Amino acid sequence: MLIHSDSDRRKGGVDREAPHPRGMDQPLRIVVAKPGLDGHDRGAKVVARVLRDAGHEVIYTGLRRTSQQIVDTVRDEDARFLGLSSLSGAHAHLFPQVCEKLREAGLDDVIVFGGGIIPQEDRPALHEVGIRAVFGPGTPTAEILEFITEAADRDDAGVGQANDWHWDSSA
Repeated sequence: MLIHSDSDRRKGGVDREAPHPRGMDQPLRIVVAKPGLDGHDRGAKVVARVLRDAGHEVIYTGLRRTSQQIVDTVRDEDARFLGLSSLSGAHAHLFPQVCEKLREAGLDDVIVFGGGIIPQEDRPALHEVGIRAVFGPGTPTAEILEFITEAADRDDAGVGQANDWHWDSSA
């Protein structure tokens, strides 16, 4: 896992129009974040490690981040993906808030996925706000990697892109 301090961040602007790496050919930059006051991060760390072991650059934000802090990290790190984790039940409020702030920041191309204790009946509303996958407890890590590969190959999977495509998770 890469954990960057402010002094490690790249200088200068990010060219959001430049083509992103595709699929598994090149490492993708993926931020994994824990919004809100949820203090349980084991699942987020497992996902971050799996993504790192698959060759991606992973930035784990740590616990208790605000929506704005998460969006700032995604922008500063020029991330292609954002994984959000919630075990506290606040996903219905926090995940859409992060998606809205990403769009407000012009980060429409960032692909957002979520995980944690998220009931099946809550998932359609999350898909409607631009979350492309929701993974529950027991999701095989290989499935998360399959999602990353498929989503990275799409031109229309970003949080601000008009598309109803989403991944149907097995858990």
